[in-house]
Amino acid sequence: MASVFDTLKERGFISQVSSPDLEKRLAEGPAAIYVGFDPTADSLHLGHLVPIMALAHFQRQGHRSLVVVGGATGMVGDPSGRSAERNLLTVEQVAYNKAQVKKQMARFMDFTGDNAALLLDNNDWIAPMSFIDWLRDVGKHFTINAMIAKDSVKKRVSSLLSEYEILNPP
Repeated sequence: MASVFDTLKERGFISQVSSPDLEKRLAEGPAAIYVGFDPTADSLHLGHLVPIMALAHFQRQGHRSLVVVGGATGMVGDPSGRSAERNLLTVEQVAYNKAQVKKQMARFMDFTGDNAALLLDNNDWIAPMSFIDWLRDVGKHFTINAMIAKDSVKKRVSSLLSEYEILNPP
């Protein structure tokens, strides 16, 4: 049987890798792999299929597949490169979307048995943190300069400033 790395490479999933030791590491034994999904809708789209299939290939070859649903980040309203803020969802909406996403993924992956894929929600570890805890423990790793250097942030700030100038001319 071909390794998961060989299978994914043969099927065009791999163009380049960030670690020259990846193929060797995967051959040493089971590894954990995860992909994150945004639960802002109750259905996945075609763009999700490639990472889902990669997770399925890893699982079928004995590796641990982790599906991380951004229950916390999905409620924040991050525009993800869009120019407008997305609608804010309730906890109930995110829970419903998460359940629907799991149903769809279950067509490709096994969430039962000895090597069950795990569905994790980042809200489980983010929600218990206070704002100060989050700033102290997590936020310190994200500098303002690094954020402003991102094109999506630059565009959003520029757009907001333009709106501000329209509403409040000099």
